[in-house]
Parts: sequence; structure tokens; C-alpha cells
Amino acid sequence: MPRQYSHQFRERVLSLLDEGRRVDDLAKDLGVSAATIYKWRRQARVDAGEAPGTTSEEAAELADAKRRIHQLEEELRATRLAASMLKDQGIRPKGGSRSSKP
Repeated sequence: MPRQYSHQFRERVLSLLDEGRRVDDLAKDLGVSAATIYKWRRQARVDAGEAPGTTSEEAAELADAKRRIHQLEEELRATRLAASMLKDQGIRPKGGSRSSKP
């Protein structure tokens, strides 16, 4: 699993880049891969509107939506299973209170 760095740490690394530090030097000094630092820099540019791409906020919203869709699909599967089981047992949802008989 990828290591999680705090938002403050990433911001500090990006500010050091802005001060003129080289990516390779920062990577070596901080124990972070150069690829990770490049990724952070690119995402910061996207978030600032300087580069095309999906912003961090949009990515978070998309992840939340996907999580909610998965949850709703699971609930729908459970509901369909319960309805199928009730139908197989001949149980009517309202207990057969209507005058027509099955």
C-alpha cells in the first residue's frame, strides 16, 4: 500500500520546490521518490487551474459518488433477494388483505 503523506508535508515540499530546490535533492533528503514529488507538483498545478486535469476536489467527489453507488447496489441486491424469497414462499407483502386471491 502506498505511504500516506500529510497535506502539510506535501505543501512544504512544494514550497521548497518554489524556492528553487531540485526534485532529486528533495527526494534524497526527505526519503520521498522523485516520481511522487513530480506527481504532487502536477496535481498542485491542476488544482490551481494552470494545467488540465481532474482537481483534487473533483476526484474526492467522484470517489464519494462511486462509494455511494456501490452501497446502493448492495442494498438493491439485498432487497431483490428478499423479494424473491418472499415470492417463493407465497407470502404477499400486505398479507393478502385484498379480496382477490392468488
